[in-house]
Amino acid sequence: MNQSWESHHQSGHNSGVIHSGIYYKPGSLKAKLCVQGAALCYEYCDQKGIPYKRCGKLIVAVEQDEIPRLKALYERGLQNNVRDLKLIGAKEIKAKEPFCRGLMALDSPHTGIVNYKQVAQSYAEDFQEAGGTIFTDFEVTNMEMAKESSSESEDGKAVGEEIYCQHIVTCAGLYSDRLSEISGCSPEPRIVPFRGDYLVLKPEKCYMVKGNIYPVPNPRFPFLGFHFTPRMDGSVWLGPNAVLAFKREGYRLFDFSTGDFLDAVTYSGLWKLVLRNLSYGLGEMYRACFLSAQVKQLQKFIPEVTINDVLRGPSGVRAQALDTDGNLVDDFVFDGGSGDIGSRVLHVRNAPSPAATSSLAIAKMIADEVKRRFEL
Repeated sequence: MNQSWESHHQSGHNSGVIHSGIYYKPGSLKAKLCVQGAALCYEYCDQKGIPYKRCGKLIVAVEQDEIPRLKALYERGLQNNVRDLKLIGAKEIKAKEPFCRGLMALDSPHTGIVNYKQVAQSYAEDFQEAGGTIFTDFEVTNMEMAKESSSESEDGKAVGEEIYCQHIVTCAGLYSDRLSEISGCSPEPRIVPFRGDYLVLKPEKCYMVKGNIYPVPNPRFPFLGFHFTPRMDGSVWLGPNAVLAFKREGYRLFDFSTGDFLDAVTYSGLWKLVLRNLSYGLGEMYRACFLSAQVKQLQKFIPEVTINDVLRGPSGVRAQALDTDGNLVDDFVFDGGSGDIGSRVLHVRNAPSPAATSSLAIAKMIADEVKRRFEL
């Protein structure tokens, strides 16, 4: 890994939600692995003594035209075998979330929260106890077949540390496309980084939120929208938005990398996505700049929230895979290639949310695929 500790990027900057598997297309890897992964996540946390809260989630319709979409989401959740889902009315919403207003909601009682930094650290300890070695601050710059003199470059100078192995599995998040290209495999789908900025409720206002409160997703737009997320430390995160990041590890507004920026804006798929979602994108940029615009979104669900109740909070960067037609790659993607190197590599190309929830189920699937692909 090219960072100095585990979960330094996506795993350590996510919302901490253990998703139940409602949103995802029936039959997709996301749907299957999220439902399996949530159960495995709770089981793992119990085994390891990692604290979590099964605080539930309400997906709330605040407008009449959202109710048909909410009911369709309920049917999708049932198809995905999500347990104990039910539709509830305004009175039941108030009983569960006293400060939340809504016409109807989808109640998901098995949605939870956990600190994924702790989970990732525990995974690392498991790996090391099983005999694995973790190299930190170790950026992968090349992959090549071993030669007799491979410990030295062709001009005889040392080229730093090298790792020898028979097969490689990559899961590089924001750099998954670049590692694939290094290995001689396809650079598609490309990774385009989107920064998500959160607000946080002031500590004295956190009583207004008990569990996760989410909007009904609009299929015309690519992201879920603003939501309320309680955290294990008692804080409450609000958001996130979704704006193009000008650096793949750009967690701050003015973080900039010329290479990453040019890589994104010269990709035709990004421009097709932008032109299809121009009004949405401009709205996200406006809300990123003006706190009052973000609070207005939150007031649709909890009218009592004011601009004086919130502070700017942390940010994360989503490694979003994008195809050449400008479509967000929605499902998990795993692939390899051909040739001496490509045939020895399995790439995890796209693992956005709910990948943290699904991580143990994904790991099992990868292990099975490694055995099959490499005939181990």
